[in-house]
Amino acid sequence: MDRDVNSIVEQAIEITSQASRFPMQYFRAKLDLEAKADDSPVTIADRKTEAFIRDKLSEAFPGDGIFGEEYGTENLDASAIWIIDPIDGTRSFITGNPLFGMLLGRYKDKQPQIGLVRMPALEETYVGAAGIGATLNGAPIACRKTEKLQDAMVYINEAEKLNAASPERFARLCMVGHTRRMAYDCYPHALVASGQIDLVVDCGLEPYDYLPLVALVEAAGGIMCDWNGNALSLGSDGRVITAATPALRDQMLEILNV
Repeated sequence: MDRDVNSIVEQAIEITSQASRFPMQYFRAKLDLEAKADDSPVTIADRKTEAFIRDKLSEAFPGDGIFGEEYGTENLDASAIWIIDPIDGTRSFITGNPLFGMLLGRYKDKQPQIGLVRMPALEETYVGAAGIGATLNGAPIACRKTEKLQDAMVYINEAEKLNAASPERFARLCMVGHTRRMAYDCYPHALVASGQIDLVVDCGLEPYDYLPLVALVEAAGGIMCDWNGNALSLGSDGRVITAATPALRDQMLEILNV
């Protein structure tokens, strides 16, 4: 039988708190870089962080599966699976930008149960869980209630990829909202959950980039989906919308699919 969700959340917070020492040990230090198959940079900090998290999860939840960016999958047939991105935003990390995050999510019976975004350099921890709400450093947070796209604070992630793949679509995105910013990685999605902004459009993501965000955003009252409006899963194509309200999601789907 699964233990209490609050207890699982507390353990996830503690594990990532301990794991934060690895990226911070190497942040803004000279690093030996490698290149993965997709040419994204890998550092010793990524590997040490994920190895630590995996070990702690295996001790605390021996029956659970694991899906990690650096070390792959274990026991994906389990009813509960942990999704790990040890350093989301490695390019930010290696260039001294503090907007890199640590992502940890738990899926229970193929549904998002817990989502955690830790920003080690900012000392911010966003956590959401089904049925118990969302917090930032322990204080309750919630999405904004914006209904009209023209009033929305919009972040466009991976602008270069979007423009290269579809210049017309990118041009439309650059016209939406009250305020727009170009950005990367997990932090904009956390800002939707905390009520700072209303909407994020993202692309080129892997499951470990987006799945840990779902429970956080939903617990804060928001919604995440793919560019066709479908719920996100391990098989999603990596094109993501995070919206504070269903109305904003619907309006953004129209913009993306003209």
